[in-house]
Amino acid sequence: MARLIIRGSPGQVQLLTVLRQECPACGERLHWRYENRRTVVTLGGMLGLRMRISCCENSSCEHYHRPYRPEAEGALVLPQHEFGLDVLALVGALRYQEHRSVPEIHAALVARGVGICERSVTNLVDRYDELLATALGDSARLRQELAAQGRVVLALDGLQPDVGHEVLWVLRDCLSSQVLLARSLLSSTCEDLARLLRQALQPLGKIPVVGVISDGQDTIRRAVAQELPGVPHQLCQFHFLRDAALPVFEADRHAKKLLKAQVRGVRPIERSVQGRDDTEAQVVRGYCSAVRSAITDDGHPPLDADGLRLKQRLEAVSQSLQRVVQKGGRGARHR
Repeated sequence: MARLIIRGSPGQVQLLTVLRQECPACGERLHWRYENRRTVVTLGGMLGLRMRISCCENSSCEHYHRPYRPEAEGALVLPQHEFGLDVLALVGALRYQEHRSVPEIHAALVARGVGICERSVTNLVDRYDELLATALGDSARLRQELAAQGRVVLALDGLQPDVGHEVLWVLRDCLSSQVLLARSLLSSTCEDLARLLRQALQPLGKIPVVGVISDGQDTIRRAVAQELPGVPHQLCQFHFLRDAALPVFEADRHAKKLLKAQVRGVRPIERSVQGRDDTEAQVVRGYCSAVRSAITDDGHPPLDADGLRLKQRLEAVSQSLQRVVQKGGRGARHR
């Protein structure tokens, strides 16, 4: 799907200059030669960039007339890209933290006023994966950050935002929240996961792994036992809570189904006031919208149960209706 809107003029223009004053090759002073302009789409709107390009004017220098672009440009946008790094970071967060699909990410960006097509969202997801892989490949930085705490508690989980696609396996340290490794796999056999564990543990050097947290998948348990013998391995708290609350979740889902069956007559009520603009019709439509919103408002079980939330919202609507009836009754008696 192509973008259907035309880019407007940037609401803000920012001037960027080169911070480096001397040529790194010969030490001569750099001179401003020309100016480039580009427009970047950010979460805050369109941003225009005026970039003053500097060059070395020493004809005997090996960097003669080599352009030096402003360093601040890299903190705003990638080279030859239209969307800023804030948009890229949001795309990555929606993809891997909230497990949203490309159409859902596209809808979220459009809702925030970002003019973008679905194909560009897919490209941004690819760029995010590349940047993440580059950051994770810096083993020296990772070892330095983890050496201060002296140990690692390893968390292992697989993410599959779209059914039928590759599974993204993420290995991270629970103490520092540092991602040790992220790889997409077509299969999740014991050998594949054991290979991932070896790749994640290699940059750690002598930093010990004192514990592992994962879900109850059998291949994960066997891979951990193979690569980290004797290291305590426990079930993730979330998965443990989800399994323990499964009977309550099933009962809550059944209760929600019964509650929804009792409020199925919203549409006929809306049709009865269709075409009317009086106060009574507006009130009726408002209550119908409240009921429909309550039906579609899902919680996050097991701590935020769908059925309990629906019951609370329907009770609030019912109590409001009772107050309206009581006020109307008193008004009728006064008349």
